[in-house]
Formats: sequence, C-alpha cells, structure tokens
Amino acid sequence: MKVLKFGGTSVGSVESMSSVKQIVESCHEPVIVVVSALGGITDRLIETARMAVVGGDGYESHFRAIVERHKAMVQQAVEPAKQLELLALIDPLLGELGNIFRGVSLIKDLSTKTLDTIVSYGERLSSLIVSRVIEGAVHYDARFFIKTSRQYGKHIVDFDETNKLVKRYFAELPRVAVVPGFIASDRITGDVTNLGRGGSDYTASILATALGASQLEIWTDVDGFMTADPRVINTAYVIEHLSFTEAMELCNFGAKVIYPPTIYPVFHKNIPILIKNTFNPSAPGTLISADHSHFEGKAIKGISSINDTCLITLSGMGMVGVIGINSRIFNTLARSGVSVFLVSQASSENNTTFAVRNADADVAVRVLREEFKGEMAVGEISSIEAEKELATVAIVGENMKHTPGIAGKLFNVLGRNGINVIACAQGASETNISFVIARDSLRKALNVIHDSFFLSESQVLNLFVAGVGTVGRDLLKQICKQQQRLLETKALQLRLVGIANSRKCLFDREGIDIEHGIELLDREGTPSSPQRLKDEIIAMNIFNSVFVDCTASPDIAALYRSLLDHNVSVVASNKIAASGSYDLYRELKQTARKRDVKYLFETNVGAGLPIINTINNLINSGDKILKIEAVVSGTLNYIFNVVSAEVPLSRAVRMAQEAGYSEPDPRIDLCGQDVIRKLVILAREAGYRVEQSDVEKHLFIPESYFTGSLDDFWRAIPDYDATFEAYRRQVAERGRVLRFVATLDHGKVEVGLREVDSAHPFYHLEGSNNVISITTERYREYPMVIKGYGAGAEVTAAGVFADIIGIANIR
Repeated sequence: MKVLKFGGTSVGSVESMSSVKQIVESCHEPVIVVVSALGGITDRLIETARMAVVGGDGYESHFRAIVERHKAMVQQAVEPAKQLELLALIDPLLGELGNIFRGVSLIKDLSTKTLDTIVSYGERLSSLIVSRVIEGAVHYDARFFIKTSRQYGKHIVDFDETNKLVKRYFAELPRVAVVPGFIASDRITGDVTNLGRGGSDYTASILATALGASQLEIWTDVDGFMTADPRVINTAYVIEHLSFTEAMELCNFGAKVIYPPTIYPVFHKNIPILIKNTFNPSAPGTLISADHSHFEGKAIKGISSINDTCLITLSGMGMVGVIGINSRIFNTLARSGVSVFLVSQASSENNTTFAVRNADADVAVRVLREEFKGEMAVGEISSIEAEKELATVAIVGENMKHTPGIAGKLFNVLGRNGINVIACAQGASETNISFVIARDSLRKALNVIHDSFFLSESQVLNLFVAGVGTVGRDLLKQICKQQQRLLETKALQLRLVGIANSRKCLFDREGIDIEHGIELLDREGTPSSPQRLKDEIIAMNIFNSVFVDCTASPDIAALYRSLLDHNVSVVASNKIAASGSYDLYRELKQTARKRDVKYLFETNVGAGLPIINTINNLINSGDKILKIEAVVSGTLNYIFNVVSAEVPLSRAVRMAQEAGYSEPDPRIDLCGQDVIRKLVILAREAGYRVEQSDVEKHLFIPESYFTGSLDDFWRAIPDYDATFEAYRRQVAERGRVLRFVATLDHGKVEVGLREVDSAHPFYHLEGSNNVISITTERYREYPMVIKGYGAGAEVTAAGVFADIIGIANIR
C-alpha cells in the first residue's frame, strides 16, 4: 500500500486533475490519495473571511467566485453521469460556507475557531471532487480519525488516538481511498482544527505511518528538492537522493517542497518519501530514505534560506557563569508562542543571540525585557536588542561529517565576496552550518556558495567591461570564441553582466550576449558616466564580480578603490592607477589583499607578455630584483626599426600611427611618458618605492616639438628629420642600432635612447616587439630575458583575457 499526496496546483485545473487520475489509476496496489484544496482556494477563503468581518456585502463577490470555481471543476473534470450526485454533496457544503460568511459579516467577529472551520471547506470540497474523478475511489473524512489537542496555542496531533482511529477506519482498504489533507478535529470537543499551512503533507505522513505504507509519494509542481532556489540560481538542479536528516534540515530552513513535520513520522518507521512532479511524471524526482549508499560525492547536498530573519541579542557581564539564563530566555519565548530557529552564544557567556521571524521580534523583545527587568535595572543585563531585515542561510549535507575545511571554505568564499556573517551555528551532527547575513546579500551568498561548492556544473565569473574600442572589442571576440571551450574543459563560465563606453552603458545580471554585446550597447544602452558605472556595479552586488578596464581614462581608473572595497576584482589594461601616486598604488594592492580579491594589470607592461607575473614569482620565491632593462614601447621600437635613409623620422612616426601602434597623439609615445609609466610599474612590482618624478628622462626629440597643437607637431617634425638621420647614420656606421630603453638599477630609474651592438639582447628586436632583461640575485651572471609582441590590440586583449582566467584560479 502507498500513500499519494497531491498539492493545490496538482488539483488546481482540469488538466492537472486529469494527470492525477492517470497517476492514481496506473498504480497496481491499494493507494490512499490525500489532496489539498484547489490551488489558491485556501488563500481565497481566508481573504473572504477577512472581508466579511468588516461588515457589509463586499465579501459576496469573492464567495461567488469560490462557488463558481468548484462548480466549474465539477462540470469540466467529472464524468456527466456522476455530476448530479456530486453536486448534491457539494451544494450543501457551499451553502454552509455561505451561511458562516454571512454570520461573520453580521456579528463582525472572526474567531480562530471560526476561521479553522472556514478553511476546512477547501479540502472537504476538493476531496469530494477528486473522489469522483478517480474511478472506484472511496471518500473518507479526515476529521473522524485525525485528532489534535491544543498546546501553546497550536493544534498538535494526538498520535495515540489518531493511530488507533486510522487503523480502525482503514481496516479494510479499498483500491483507492481519497482523504482531505490539512483538516482534523479536536480530540475532546470535536471542533474542526487543522495541521497548519502545508498540513496536507503531514496528513499523508500520518496515514502512511499508521498503516505501514511501503512508500509516501508527495506529488507537487516541481521535479523534486533542488540544490538551491531556482528562482535565484538558474543552475540549480534536482537532488536525486537525500537522507531523512538532510531533507529535514533543508525543509526547516526554507525549502518549501514538503511541510517539515511530514518527515518525522515516516522517519521512525523507515518509510521512504518520493517527491514527484504531477506535471512531469516521467522525471525521477527526489527519494528521501535511510539508505546511505548514495552518500558518496559532494560535501553538501543543498542550500536553503529564510529571508525573514530577526536576530535578538541579550548582552551583559552579569550573564557570565549564571546558571539558568538560557532556560529563562527560551521558556519565556515558548510561553509567548515565539519560535526560535537558530541560537548562537559566545563561550564567554556574556551574550546570547537567537533568530526569530521578523513578525515575532517585537513580542520577543517585550516579553524578555519584562522577564529580565530586574537584571536590567541593576545592569547585569545591559541590553536586549533586535536586528531586523536579515536572512538565514543553511548548507546541508551528511558528507560534511568529519570532513575538515568545509566551514573554512564557506566563510572564506563569503568574505572574499564581501558578505559579512553576523551570526553562525553548527550542531555536533555536522550536517548543517547555518549563518545570518544582511538580507540584501542573500542572492549573492546563495550564488557564490552554489558556485564554490561545485553544486553548479561550472564556476561563474561575472564581467563588467568598460571600454569597447580596439582592445575591448578584441577581448569580447576572444571571450566569445573561447567561451564554449572553457565551459567544457575548465568548467568556467564567463558571463558578461555589464558593458560600457564613454557614452552608454548596459547592465543585465542574467547576462548579455557577448557576440552581440556592442550592438546591444549601441541599441539599448543608457547614458553612461564613471559614477553611474560604480553605482550600478555596487548596487548589483553580484557574486564573483570582475571589472575589466580597457580604457585609458583617469576617471575610470579612479573607480578601482571603491570597487575593490566592495569585493569586485579589477583587471586593467589602463596604466594610470598602477603608475599614479605610490600611495594610491599601495592602497589598491592592500585593499585587494584585505578583501581577498584580485587587482591585476599584467598588460600595463608588455601587452600579453608575462612580465609582471614573472617578477612577482621571482620575488615571492625569495629572489631579489637588482636590475631591469627593457624596451617596452612597441611604438618607439617600430619607429626605430623602420626609420632609414629612405624613411625619415617624421614618416616613421606617421606610419606607427597609421598602423595603430601609437596613441592618436603620438607625442605621448615620443615624449617617453608611456615608457616612464611602465618603468614605474616595473620598479614598484620589483619592490622599489618610485614615483614618475623620480625617473630621469633623456629624450631624442627636443622639448620644443611637444608644445602647441597636434597639427603644429605634424607641421614641425619634418624639420627634425635631417638632424635625426645624421645621428642615425653615425650609429649605423658603428654597427649599432637605436633602442629607447627603460632602466631600473638598484632603485635608480631612467629612460632614454641608447645605442646597442649585435652582442646585446636588444639588438635583434623586430617590428613592435618588446624585450625585458631581468637581473636578480639568482640570475646575476645570465639575466632572464622575456621577448615577444609588446603592442597591438589583439595581444593586449589576450593578456587581459589571461588575467581574467587567472582570477578563476584554474589550470
């Protein structure tokens, strides 16, 4: 024998009622079918009662809608031959209900007893309809055998009486028995009572336990228990197996698949529960049992949450070592009907914190202040305070038992994403770690936990890309091309959630199509500004956030500090922040370390070449940088490689601009400013405190050419061609070439034009290539040399891409 329970949505429409009929009639053993009220009817009954109690006839339209809903279901779902007989049973019930509403309206009073009676009609009516939809079904009234007694203002099942009556009523089982869920009666008075919202599940569990069912099936509108709330986490998936303990923990902390008390009775009789979807009956669902064979695998099974949390804290030095304080706290709350679902206490005993629903907070504080007014008067208890609008999260899994590092990983990942844990608790069973956070951090917390504990099939990085010029555009193309491969081979999902240029910005936490991101920005973007970018990114409060700066804007660079402070990692091709004031550079690095996020700027020097990473690896492994020599301007190197007797300096500069190597204003490259910035960054990463003003400059073009407008420069620069060519020819005659070299030598920094011969590693440097020579205590006799493409949008974008991948910490 099995017990099948169908919820409100499962009996809420003609189509779903047909599914119920097919599911039940396909069973090959006797079944008891427990049903809820038609979907939405319980809420409608409560709403109508509350309208009736204010007086007048305003409730009547709502009551008529209830009548019409049930009669329409009879006409559409029940065979015509059974309709008259069924209506003869339903009409009197509806008449009774109408009379009760009329009475409430006349006397303007709605007692708990009356409301219990009103809401009972939902299940009484639906069960009659279902009993006529299913062929050969016999209807039973749960009020005759589910008995309750009143404790602490609530109806509690009297199991001794109930089990005895259930066995008597079902001594001979029909093939199909239909029972209304939720409703019961008082064991002494016989008054109509109920088992609480969701109590139909409980009814089914009580019957399954009393009759020794082989299985309890809960048919609902979801495929089973999910790893997390799918409305918040779109990668959540169905859990195939849960232990009774895991299911109970998830239910108690907000998973609404089944009513929490449902599990307790069947657990003691070792009756498995199967969660199934009425609308997708072929789905395997979730099996809850005592079978431990499925425990291998992930450390946690699921994440549950309650977004209605208030923390109440009693503090005072007079609590230390006093026996009975906690007993008084919880006895006082119990007498007032306040339920506590989390307790956290410091080992010093000078404070006790517990969590209640926000609606219970004021009552809890009031009764506790009354209970401890003597202690508060003399200062033994200094305060009893409530902190509202919080959320509680629980991670659940039997595999957490005796597994080191779970709590450490949990709190580390929360901290890294800027989520502050206000209180936490873990029982000795080690199957549940619960913690309280600000409510506005709940979505972020659920996502980052789901992602970090590999409940998600992939790790997600949420990208905000600022700047979609040459580098930004190439970056998006590269991400688009590699996206599927990274997902398949590295389980890494790169999600574009924000994109901006100097005019427009576009944000979508669900993701922006990377392939068409720039088109969408142009078409759907809204006005952009640095302040708007910062405000939107911080307000989204999205997990694993990465801000990618592909601009050269000082205003965008000025956002880094605030973003890092809000646990947003920063990847920058923009050199302004890292080469600005040393104090700012140091503050950005320290903030990133403090917040456990990343500030990466590998492409600031050498585009995609692994220069900064290499320097960091050397230093972190105990080496010391003594000297750096570098050609790090692809623009200048290109100019010196193409300038010749046939190609004068002015023409070489123009060619560099046309090829996209130089800035739109090439004077920025020619004056050495770009090289100075790069040298400052290298020196700082090598461990030296250096400002741009510390760099000695030896320029190859007189200062006078850098004054005036860009047009003035283009008109004047040809005048310098002959002078420069004469110098270049002399250098060539000596068998040497010109290179613009940045040098760090034991803390001294300079940039300038240098002649190098064929024995020097900088001699054979083609096109816009960069080269860097690093002398360290380990690499003193033979310096380390890194050489390759050092300019161009494609390689710079590739370097930015590599930094993004680095944040994911994958190999």
